[in-house]
Amino acid sequence: MHTAVPPAAERRHTPLALVRHRVLAGQPLPFNVYRQDTTLLLARGQVVQSPQQLESLFERGSLVDLAELQAPPPDIAGAARTELPRLWRESMARVGEVLRQPQHSDFRSALDDAAQPLQALIQRDPDLAIFQVLRQEGHALVQYGLAHAVHAAIVARLVAARLGWAETELQRAFKAALTMNLGMLELQGQLAQQSAPPTAEQRQKIHDHPTVSRQLLELAGITDPVWLTAVEQHHEERDGSGYPAGLREASELATLLHRADVYTAKLSSRATREAEAADRAGREIFMQDPGHPVCAALVKEFGVYPPGCFVALASGETGVVVKRGSTVMSPIVAAMTNTYGAPLSEPVRRDTLLPLHAIVRVLQPRQMRVRVAPEKLVPLMA
Repeated sequence: MHTAVPPAAERRHTPLALVRHRVLAGQPLPFNVYRQDTTLLLARGQVVQSPQQLESLFERGSLVDLAELQAPPPDIAGAARTELPRLWRESMARVGEVLRQPQHSDFRSALDDAAQPLQALIQRDPDLAIFQVLRQEGHALVQYGLAHAVHAAIVARLVAARLGWAETELQRAFKAALTMNLGMLELQGQLAQQSAPPTAEQRQKIHDHPTVSRQLLELAGITDPVWLTAVEQHHEERDGSGYPAGLREASELATLLHRADVYTAKLSSRATREAEAADRAGREIFMQDPGHPVCAALVKEFGVYPPGCFVALASGETGVVVKRGSTVMSPIVAAMTNTYGAPLSEPVRRDTLLPLHAIVRVLQPRQMRVRVAPEKLVPLMA
């Protein structure tokens, strides 16, 4: 099947390298790619298999049609529910590609483009968004920094919405959370994999990363003072024990970023420890500062058993939380094993408000031996 190509006289082109954030190795091309003489090289939908092949396309001066760049983003609002997990994977991967290149000349536009689909996905189904934060097994530890950035941004936007912030503030919170650790993305992956304590050099990089992240954003053309200040202050503490400046009064957005950062870190595994159980992580965040509205909003938004949390039911079944319920203690669960521990052929929706299906304990991932593809779970989230 041939892809229609408009006449050359109707096309204006730009180097593919300038929109490298729009293409991913292993994913279908979102537009046609042309040779320098503007003849078609690769049709929309073809897959470039490796990062090396992508680099080769950039280096040889491959082009893309400007009109195709203006194509509408994926129709997230109208997509079938079973398509949402794929859209999540693709959108998270695209944001990761952008965050790897803060020195790119078009970083701000690239970040705006990549963040928009993710925010649309959060609005489409907040429960599935929370599910992404909890279920992190598919992310290699070496990619920890990138995955953590997206998870923290999901938390920040949801909690900010719970606090009643305006849409422009929600978007700022999301992008500030994505970028708060730009100064140590690679180091985060290293620390997640190593069993030894951080070296003196690593500790210094940790201490400096809020300042370095702000500097990288300024070099990339970010001028929003609220965004920049929040990134620089997101590790400050009210008792003055934080860093890099030891401030006692951080900005409101900085406080939100800090809580989102800490909460998602607790939910992530390391080489030296398992991920914390969701109920315990939420309780610890709340107890750190029970009177703070950000802490209260986070617990209310995620509940005691957030989507993605593995649980055992009073019936003897085990499963995964897929949707928040009428109370923080009674979510909807997809049962994946029967009373005797045998896998079910298809997950079954259980309302834990009913005594028979009440949650009796949270399970660690290693205790949940059955896995079900997200595509099979999303219908139960409706």
